[in-house]
Amino acid sequence: MKFAVIGGTGLIGSQVVKNLNAAGRQAVPHSKSTGVDVITGQGLDEAVAGADVVVNLTNSPTFDEASPAFFQTSMDNLLAAAHKGGVGHFVILSIVGTDQVPELDYYRAKTLQEKILAAGPIPYSIVRATQFMEFMDATMSWTSDGETVRLPATPIQPIAANDVAGAVAEVAAGAPLNGIRNIAGPEIFTLDELGRITLSRKGDNRTVVTDPTAGLFAAVKGDVLTDRDAHLAPTRYTDWLS
Repeated sequence: MKFAVIGGTGLIGSQVVKNLNAAGRQAVPHSKSTGVDVITGQGLDEAVAGADVVVNLTNSPTFDEASPAFFQTSMDNLLAAAHKGGVGHFVILSIVGTDQVPELDYYRAKTLQEKILAAGPIPYSIVRATQFMEFMDATMSWTSDGETVRLPATPIQPIAANDVAGAVAEVAAGAPLNGIRNIAGPEIFTLDELGRITLSRKGDNRTVVTDPTAGLFAAVKGDVLTDRDAHLAPTRYTDWLS
């Protein structure tokens, strides 16, 4: 089987390529750095030519109101190229609960991406993951002020990027789901609790203050970013920190 991994040089994509090739399959990474542009369409036909599976791991450069246009254009271009090339399986990575947070531009954009894929002409699979462990430092930086980090008590279920890549590679190598598979880390924390654990384990003396209005995740209501019934990954957060 031949896999065209679009966005194949990024955090998840590079590991997906590595996992597929290690399993004896032929996975080729494509990105702007290899001459493929999902917005202009440059290099797309060549990238997917002869591929059995397309894995699209490209991401919007912003999380704001411009993100829906990115996913609309990129998916239209990719699906057209994949259909023309006779691709039999199209895979994307999305977010657990993305359709439950319409207040966030980026989550609406990811929901749009899912809908475009499901309505398209190619058998597909959607892998929805919970929040990446790797993003915790960035999340804290958004609301950090001197010696204080403000975080809401939003429940999240962090998953390691390596586990995400393994799940995406597994789904891509299988039969199309024509639906969604949720994957998640093995533990649920509130975001403020996770911040305190992170700072403590890193010897960082800043204080986490619980603030329901702080940062991106303040818009999330309830526990929609968690899924106790998801396929659970093995890596625990404290082990990942170590």
